[in-house]
Amino acid sequence: MNLMLLMKTGFVMAIFLILVLMGVHNRGLVDFNLPPLVSNVVQQPAALMYFGFFALGVVTGTVLTFGVKRNTASSGKPQKPA
Repeated sequence: MNLMLLMKTGFVMAIFLILVLMGVHNRGLVDFNLPPLVSNVVQQPAALMYFGFFALGVVTGTVLTFGVKRNTASSGKPQKPA
């Protein structure tokens, strides 16, 4: 198994564990204000807000890395002449 894939999987599992712990221990309501986009104050449980911001970060990272081309010449394999 690829070591980097194993490390990434462990990192994602640790982040999910933190999200679960936040959901279990942060049940109180918090206010969310964003005057340019939302005119009213939104009151939601803190855990739901944490999850929403995490999901927004994941989507942002996915969009930023979408379409990145990888250079196959640096893979260490010899190239066949054309």
